[in-house]
Amino acid sequence: MDLVIAVKALILGVVEGLTEFLPVSSTGHLIVAGSLLNWNNEKGKLFEIVIQFAAILAVCWLYRRRLWTVVATLPRDPKSQRFTWNLVLAFLPAAVLGVVFIETIKKYLFAPVPVAMAFIIGGILILWIESRKRTARITAVDDIQPPDAIWIGFAQALSMIPGTSRSGATIMGGLLRGLSRPVATEFSFFLAIPTIFGATVLELFKARHSIEFNDLAVIGVGSVASFVSAAFAVRALIRYVSGHNFKVFAWYRIAFGFVILATWHFGWVKW
Repeated sequence: MDLVIAVKALILGVVEGLTEFLPVSSTGHLIVAGSLLNWNNEKGKLFEIVIQFAAILAVCWLYRRRLWTVVATLPRDPKSQRFTWNLVLAFLPAAVLGVVFIETIKKYLFAPVPVAMAFIIGGILILWIESRKRTARITAVDDIQPPDAIWIGFAQALSMIPGTSRSGATIMGGLLRGLSRPVATEFSFFLAIPTIFGATVLELFKARHSIEFNDLAVIGVGSVASFVSAAFAVRALIRYVSGHNFKVFAWYRIAFGFVILATWHFGWVKW
């Protein structure tokens, strides 16, 4: 494996892991980083999908006891059944709309400048949502009801626009629906499991004839980096939301978006 390629895989893996579960858009960051590293070809896009799967494995590992309990008690426990049903309902909007619109979105919006615009707009929306006065009516994941799950599912569908952030859309959607910050964040983690797993399986099936043996080592490096950094990010975010809001991420998004637009406008970086 070429050392330069390995370093690029390592960098992208860390970027994916650190940003997948923060409200800053992992896809947007990967598009920007991929452009800077000259790795936005078809193989690069496939690589990004696979390392997203590695990031979601970190969530499965961190929440393995809760997930195992749900699986083991699903036939008889109403809480486990409602939890699973809520995930299904929240997953469906993005799954259905993704099949219909994803190719069009990839064609026109998977580029740094549209991503920068989404960064800025998303940051402004986070600031607006966080400025609203509200009282959390849902303080446990088990108290989420089907209408809440459907609402969050449609919020997640917005994240098909790169730069929007899947976690940002679901967490903010949850806050608007009355979920507390920790609950909205945790449900976003759980919802990522079927969403990213489904996207990975679909993309791997589409690319099954183009994957070569030499790609496996690069994917392995990126996946390990993604897994480790995602585990760190998830733990850090859980601690953070217990006593802070998301405004810092909003200002980061806005600043980063304007940096991308400025470098594009003045020709400092050829995006």
